[in-house]
Amino acid sequence: MDDLQQALSQIKLIRHQVARSTQFRGYGPRSVAFSGLLALAVAFVQDTWYPEALHDLLSSLIIWTVTACAALGLSAVDTIRRSRKVYDEFAPAMLHIAVEQFVPALIVGALLTLVIFRLSPAEGWLLPGLWEVIFSLGIFASCRFLPRPIFAVGVWYLVAGLCSIVACSAQRSFLPWSMGLPFGIGQLLVATVLQVCVEENSDGN
Repeated sequence: MDDLQQALSQIKLIRHQVARSTQFRGYGPRSVAFSGLLALAVAFVQDTWYPEALHDLLSSLIIWTVTACAALGLSAVDTIRRSRKVYDEFAPAMLHIAVEQFVPALIVGALLTLVIFRLSPAEGWLLPGLWEVIFSLGIFASCRFLPRPIFAVGVWYLVAGLCSIVACSAQRSFLPWSMGLPFGIGQLLVATVLQVCVEENSDGN
């Protein structure tokens, strides 16, 4: 029985090591593109029909938290489905690696939001830019498991985050387009990179 447990542990370790050296192809271009279009649509709707949220941090947080949860939920379902299809028995290991690289950035963003909202809501206008900077760190952490052009998307989010802070500082308000444009364009760029790589892999096969 001990030999069986040891063998299973070794197999699990081998799978984990293989996963760490394999490019992750579980992210779906369509679900990622949808998240970008959703960000643009929400920014347009908020700017056009709900401008009072501009000076209401709680309302803006609710709007964009719901948007982020919807986008993440769809992407998670699509990623799990694709990973099972592409990697078969290696899917759990590959998903673990993907989560391990990116989820810390999401947790940091959530905790930072909570601290600012509870202790210094007047500085809530900083959040869009800070979220984008933190998101860029998650992308940089994931770069070695994703296609090389993803690094450029990380740079986009970093620059966009810094520009968002500058743009919001003029009114010291949570501007909807400081979320919509960076995440909309950024996610569409990610989807483009993934789609091109999927086509290249298909051609190569």
